[in-house]
Amino acid sequence: MLPLFPLQLVVYPGEQLPLHIFEKRYQQLISDCKEEDISFGIPTYIDKKLEYGTEVKLQKVAKEYPEGESDIICVGTRIFRIKNFYQQFPGKLYSGAKVEYLEDNDSSAQDLQEELLKNIAILYVELTIDSPPVFDIPFVSYQVAHKIGLALHQEYHLLTLRSELERLQYLIGHLKVTIPVVREMNRAKEVIQMNGHFKNFDPLDFEDFEL
Repeated sequence: MLPLFPLQLVVYPGEQLPLHIFEKRYQQLISDCKEEDISFGIPTYIDKKLEYGTEVKLQKVAKEYPEGESDIICVGTRIFRIKNFYQQFPGKLYSGAKVEYLEDNDSSAQDLQEELLKNIAILYVELTIDSPPVFDIPFVSYQVAHKIGLALHQEYHLLTLRSELERLQYLIGHLKVTIPVVREMNRAKEVIQMNGHFKNFDPLDFEDFEL
């Protein structure tokens, strides 16, 4: 059974996650991780339910406070699906679950990676981001997922996809929808900024005009 730390966020394999631990049940969980070298799961709490999540490993305790609170860094390892949820892990304050670890098809395509990076670059130009993050090929979809404006339910959907090709296609599809919206917002902003200013229109030529 896997100890759980449910949160309203999505963690991906390979991602580093800083957390501030203040509740007694999770203070106990982190203490158990340190003493017993166990991992725990962060299932995404979404639509009032828990189903998919990511197993994480405690990587570092960055700071400990006198009252038992702590700042920690953990790293995502593998994705799971909850089979049975238990409000309390046996003999503990925190919850737990029997989980199924999900196999993944890691095959990828360089052309899809290149297309995704091209669209990310276009998005950052439209958003006028001065120092955008740099991604090198090869990479995995999880590395860019938090960097392109996905909503929580979209990040969660990505977590449920079991093929890297599916994830790359999903992210490309998101950007193909998002970029025109950003462009239209930029156009609207320019129009609003022009309002009240003198406008220089090209003269119209009516030589061939017929009524």
